[in-house]
Amino acid sequence: MAEEKKEPWMTHMALATVILAVGATLSTFKGGGYSTQSVINQSLASDQWAFYQAKSTKQHLHELVIDQFRLQAMTLPAGSPAAQAYDKKISDYQAQTERYVQEKKKIEAEARSFEAIRDNAKQRGKPFGIAVIFLQVAILLNSIAGLMKAKRIWFTSIPIGLVGLACFLDGFLALV
Repeated sequence: MAEEKKEPWMTHMALATVILAVGATLSTFKGGGYSTQSVINQSLASDQWAFYQAKSTKQHLHELVIDQFRLQAMTLPAGSPAAQAYDKKISDYQAQTERYVQEKKKIEAEARSFEAIRDNAKQRGKPFGIAVIFLQVAILLNSIAGLMKAKRIWFTSIPIGLVGLACFLDGFLALV
């Protein structure tokens, strides 16, 4: 049996395919990590906003009670022990209302920080997702070029692979 002579460009193509496959694998891994980080921080932000809503509801209920106490106190003689008791309760509820306002500010800040982390993860993961697309197309073209022994198809895959590798590097360096 006579051995087929292997064309030198086929070796380069095989090496390029390995490099593209490694890049695609790492892009998938990194993109998945950022996607997970995005989902987790969205969940944490949603939890904080739910907590914020609960505090808002409590604050509103306290404000309603304050209004009710004020109306009831208006029916009593000024300075009476009952009116003074209402005034004390109104002060207590106003203090709690203020506490809810302050707590809501902290909760809002925490929710917004989770949203910022989520947005950053989405932004950082996007280049990796784009890289996977270009790298997979380049790998496919390399495979077709190898099967058909068509050098021009391999030449077509090179710029596509380079775009994929550039997106992959952009994911790490955040250039674009």
